Amino acid sequence: MNREHISYSTPQLLADAVAARTLLLANDILCRPDRERVDIALTGGTDGTAILRALAGSPLLDVPDWSKVHLWWGDERFVAANSAERNAVGASDALLDMLLETKRIARNQIHEMPADRRSQEELAAATDQDNAVALAAAAADYQDELEKELGENGHLDIAMFGLGPDGHFASLFPNMPQVGINDPDVLVTGVTNSPKMPPLRLSLTVPMIVRTDYVWVCGSREGKAEAMGLTFHAQNNPALPASYADAVQQVLWITDEAAGRDC
Repeated sequence: MNREHISYSTPQLLADAVAARTLLLANDILCRPDRERVDIALTGGTDGTAILRALAGSPLLDVPDWSKVHLWWGDERFVAANSAERNAVGASDALLDMLLETKRIARNQIHEMPADRRSQEELAAATDQDNAVALAAAAADYQDELEKELGENGHLDIAMFGLGPDGHFASLFPNMPQVGINDPDVLVTGVTNSPKMPPLRLSLTVPMIVRTDYVWVCGSREGKAEAMGLTFHAQNNPALPASYADAVQQVLWITDEAAGRDC
């Protein structure tokens, strides 16, 4: 798909706009006669959390039927389930707890990536091979859940991603082997040596991401400007992983004015 760039004047307006876009598009999808659910991948980080908070406070919150909305993650830190480093923990504080408490959504509609269930003693003694094995099992479990819920060749409807200053999205980092995965049967991968802490992560792969109908790469503030410009204008450059972002119907770079100056 051809990429589009949309810019908003401030980070808060960016978050509010993405929230509104998500809620309205989810409703549009559910209005189609052949659709009984909508599947959305969330993201973490500063911008991702701001978007989730904007969703929670949006006057459009109840436009879509939340009983038909399923929530996923594009990537996750492979740490303990209650760790503040997990995207799912931040998402719970920003949005999900409220959705659950108000009974807009049921627990089985929230599809968290697996957490690291090993004890502190096991983690301290773990070798690189142990970590790789644990991550492979977790990636296989999440892929199984995706295929069970979406079907063998299923896809996400909407996937939101933040963008790192190094050009990474999801947990696909520059020039690392996970960026180059092109096997359509590998939907989720482990990352054992992330250059950004924590080092163990799970991520959707490019083959899974590009099957999504709508992909949005979101970022705000001056520190993201160079990466936004470079990735927007690049194509499939392993040094700029977000340059692999693509979608079936629409792929957007959504920024504030500071981050989008070079797009």
